[in-house]
Amino acid sequence: MATTLFTQNTIACIWDFDKTLIPDYMQTPLFRRYGIDEATFWEETNKLAGHYRTRGYHLSPEIAYLNHLLTYVLAGPLEGLNNKILADCGADIVFYPGLPDFFRQVKDFVRERPEYVKHEISVEHYIVSTGIAPMIRGSAIAPEVDGIWACEFVENPLQPGFLKQNELTIDASAEIAQIGMVIDNTTKTRAIFEINKGTNKNPAIDVNSKMETEDRRIPIPNMIYIADGPSDVPSFSVVKNGGGRAYAVYNPDKPAEFAQNDRLLQSGRIHGYGPADYRPGSSTAQWLRLHLHQICDRIVADREAAVASKATKPPRHLNATPEEEAAKRAAKLPKQASFL
Repeated sequence: MATTLFTQNTIACIWDFDKTLIPDYMQTPLFRRYGIDEATFWEETNKLAGHYRTRGYHLSPEIAYLNHLLTYVLAGPLEGLNNKILADCGADIVFYPGLPDFFRQVKDFVRERPEYVKHEISVEHYIVSTGIAPMIRGSAIAPEVDGIWACEFVENPLQPGFLKQNELTIDASAEIAQIGMVIDNTTKTRAIFEINKGTNKNPAIDVNSKMETEDRRIPIPNMIYIADGPSDVPSFSVVKNGGGRAYAVYNPDKPAEFAQNDRLLQSGRIHGYGPADYRPGSSTAQWLRLHLHQICDRIVADREAAVASKATKPPRHLNATPEEEAAKRAAKLPKQASFL
């Protein structure tokens, strides 16, 4: 018997990380730990592509900072850097006001009305970032998150001939040596479709598999994408054009970010924007609660309409009941005039 794969009563809040959940770049605690000048690192990273171009090389800007981190490891300033240290540095990441508590509060928003509880509506939080996954996993917000897409590093790369080895050595003092995963501003959209189709919950579903809309785990209209600016335009577009919500945040201390968000709104890239302040009562917290409720209302209406259309009316007696006969006789009696 044919059946749908998922009940589609889950809402996904998909978050960028740097400048969205935190005021700065997540690598700040890492540079502080090793005594590296952060401004110098980013200046070098931004100029890498131009310098390599003069030498005949083409460098993808999206992996420039990852490669430069590995160069710092190889050259010495970040000697010994491994995934555990990255996770430890993640614990020092400072979040915007209201976080991580707001992530728990959002999940409570969909339990505020009995009809939402009746239909078992739930919220999941996902982080999709060009930052470093072990640092996010080591941060204070990690326990509130249902999934993380971000860049990964490999320690102890497998050597030639490893397929013929019975045992592989494990070096306790390993350091990162290769890039394992790259998430850039374009591949963020792949993560959105993995959430959409349920690939992250059921590995048997490939993100490139053809799936009917009604079979996808979290329809795009059930998504809210929250990020800080123009680099997230591809993801804003996928979610907004698919019927979901797109929301931008800005640092209240930086007027240029406010103007940038306003341009995104005027150009139709987003539905709204507000300060990166997630405390109860802030305009951003209120906007997200309002739109979560609107999505919940639509889920409830869709599910109840589906029940009404698929559940046939029960059979009735062909002969009228005594009550129905009495109602018919009353309807045939002449009406008496009344005067006011």
